[in-house]
Amino acid sequence: MFLFDQLIFGPIQSRRLGLSLGVNLLPTDAKICSFDCLYCECGFNTTMQESTIPTRTDVYNALKTKLQEMLAANQTPDVITFAGNGEPTLHADFEAIIDDTIELRNEFCPTAKVSVLSNSTRIHKPHIFSALNKVDNNILKFDTAIDRTLQLVDRPTGKHINVAWFIDHLKRFEGRLIIQTMFLRGEYKGEKFDNTTDVEVEAWLKALVEIRPQQVMIYTIDRETPIQQLEKISQEELNKIADKARKLGLEVSVAE
Repeated sequence: MFLFDQLIFGPIQSRRLGLSLGVNLLPTDAKICSFDCLYCECGFNTTMQESTIPTRTDVYNALKTKLQEMLAANQTPDVITFAGNGEPTLHADFEAIIDDTIELRNEFCPTAKVSVLSNSTRIHKPHIFSALNKVDNNILKFDTAIDRTLQLVDRPTGKHINVAWFIDHLKRFEGRLIIQTMFLRGEYKGEKFDNTTDVEVEAWLKALVEIRPQQVMIYTIDRETPIQQLEKISQEELNKIADKARKLGLEVSVAE
């Protein structure tokens, strides 16, 4: 497991986004999230203890400095990506930080896109919904349309979270979103799961038809996970799932 030890990290070559400059709005020494996924590369959730969350000013200054450095080096990011050690929309000033980032992007790298990788658990909040509608790539997690799999694999901390809740709120974006789905199989505490089965995939496809995303990104495990009993899905299997979604008129990308 690893944590991002800086507020601004990279740029790194992302499997899905290109040359990505990362922004971590959470502590550098703790994993803070409204999910506690079995597959998270940052490990399971931790308590904050003496951790500090960067202020809006901290984020603005650090991002401005990094973009100035990249400009001087004749380097331009393809994307500025909010990710890091947990759920970025948990930051109290998330919408204002998005506004600042768009301002800095326009000044220093106008061709770059602003992306947010979110687990979708706070899209019911008006200021989060507003902020996500401002970015270029509003990338929202939807790993399964089966409630038991959601609870077992993604392990949401909020009691109100279920599949029907996700679908209802994802539909509110009226297609202005990118769905991101992790496919995997494994076992945890004696219970097996596999979101590549026919039942899982058909339920997922049905939900996607309702949500109508502009794009779907599917991928599988790429790094170390908190538990060992997880299986990476083959490229062949991912492509078969992607083809089923494409037959429904959906644009799908498969991470290699």
